[in-house]
Amino acid sequence: MNKAELAAKLAERLGISKKVGEDAVAAFEEIITKELMAGGEVTIAGFGTFSAKERRGRMGVNPQNPTEKIQIPSVIVPKFKAGKALKDALKGKGKLNAPPTPPPAPEPPVESVPIPAPAPTSQPPQPQM
Repeated sequence: MNKAELAAKLAERLGISKKVGEDAVAAFEEIITKELMAGGEVTIAGFGTFSAKERRGRMGVNPQNPTEKIQIPSVIVPKFKAGKALKDALKGKGKLNAPPTPPPAPEPPVESVPIPAPAPTSQPPQPQM
């Protein structure tokens, strides 16, 4: 599944437009990326944790000239650690969270039916004593 397919599924599941689904996926990516760039991590309970970790520099071998040693610089790499609920669901042991129900369809407007006035009676009203 790619980004566009994810946005379409999200839109279908939540009963929103495809454009709003695309915006939601883009916002999700942006929020996680900014948090990782700031040195933080994002944990979604039961699903997993996104984090960033520095991979230290090391000495390596030039693949074009195996006798030559090269210094590989340190880099920051993204990490994802799956949560217990996700792992259990993939093993067939657990359940995924129930999907949210789409909003109910609007009910058609009820047409108002005029209430007829009471029919006149043949006898005039009696005075009360």
